[in-house]
Amino acid sequence: MDFSKENSGKRRADQGTTQAALSVLDGQKKGSIGRLLPFLGPAFIASIAYVDPGNFATNIQSGAEFGYTLLWVIVVSNLMAMLIQTLSAKLGIATGKNLAEQCRLHFSRPLVILMWFLMELVAIATDLAEFIGAALGFNLLLGIPLIIGGVLTAIATFLILGLERYGFRPLEAVITSFVGIIAACYLAETIMDKPHWGTVLLHAVTPRFSGAESVLLATGIIGATVMPHAIFLHSALTQGRIVVKDPLRLKRLFRFEIADVLIAMGVASLVNAAMLIMAASTFHATGLTHIASIEEAYRTLQPLLGNAAQVVFALSLLASGLSSSTVGTSAGQVIMQGFLERHIPVWLRRLITIVPSIVVILVGLDPTKTLVISQVVLSFGLPFAIIPLMIFTADKKIMGVLVNRTLTTLLGCVIAALIIALNVYLLYHTVLGR
Repeated sequence: MDFSKENSGKRRADQGTTQAALSVLDGQKKGSIGRLLPFLGPAFIASIAYVDPGNFATNIQSGAEFGYTLLWVIVVSNLMAMLIQTLSAKLGIATGKNLAEQCRLHFSRPLVILMWFLMELVAIATDLAEFIGAALGFNLLLGIPLIIGGVLTAIATFLILGLERYGFRPLEAVITSFVGIIAACYLAETIMDKPHWGTVLLHAVTPRFSGAESVLLATGIIGATVMPHAIFLHSALTQGRIVVKDPLRLKRLFRFEIADVLIAMGVASLVNAAMLIMAASTFHATGLTHIASIEEAYRTLQPLLGNAAQVVFALSLLASGLSSSTVGTSAGQVIMQGFLERHIPVWLRRLITIVPSIVVILVGLDPTKTLVISQVVLSFGLPFAIIPLMIFTADKKIMGVLVNRTLTTLLGCVIAALIIALNVYLLYHTVLGR
């Protein structure tokens, strides 16, 4: 297929979805659930970042070591994520520009360069977790060496990223399918491990910690859930997907995007909770409180729940790693283009971001510990995404009719303050050893 035909196909694919969406916004389609379909997709791509291999590492360690204690952290962090992702989507809809572009337009050049550098570090940490997770999934599922799993991961992500040339719908469909696979796997795991639902509900709404280690894992859960690169990516996914200008259609479009976020992030929230519940009810409940790695969790599932549980676990990890690694590469492109107005081919970025992961595999560093630390790095990068997002979405000159309400801005500021406070507390205990 030549280049012109590829572009033509991409325009047809995008125009079909756009026309269907515009007909809904104009009131031509009523009373059907099909009205929602043209608007679904961006949040599902962003949500894959919330069920990536970093979540496996932090949630399994949290559940094994502390039981259901930190389940409330997952509930709170996913509520945070819903608000933040809604605001990110709204920024793209209202302004036609993504978060990185808004930073470049409104902040000083030195600050923009600093933010770009920090977000690139976050992107590296993100890709490290996702790539190693997918390689580990291949390793566990097929019994092949980790380095061979890494090669298969690289090939698979190249193929998935190649779908972008055919428009946004094929990539959205593939990523949404991966989300469905992960959700189905953890539904099966939850049925197998038979948790005590009364205890689950109690800890889901009862905030508490259990020492400095639990704070480290809680910070990792937040870093793995409210992810900086997903905040930048979501605004880019909505900025040119369905373009409308008049206030009435803008408000209608935003309401549909809220539905997209609630559905996608709701699924991601349940999957995250299921990860911790599985570890708590399977490992912690049987005295296996020191499950130190994903591999150990995989091996231990067989005598506790049977061979099927092992296969389901490995399949969900593989689906998570492949899809989130693909999304992470797309986010890295958005960050560089938005902050610097620079573009490198997606295949080159994919090659560059593979290098740290391959080094970790070759050196023999513990994959699970690497995943947990990478998620803590993500948590420290969150304020640099959330604070600018709150500044822009609260500015009527930028947002127009979609400007934040006062309560929305207040809640966003509380979220940013909570994340910063957790990080300061973690740093205090890490440095002073108290």
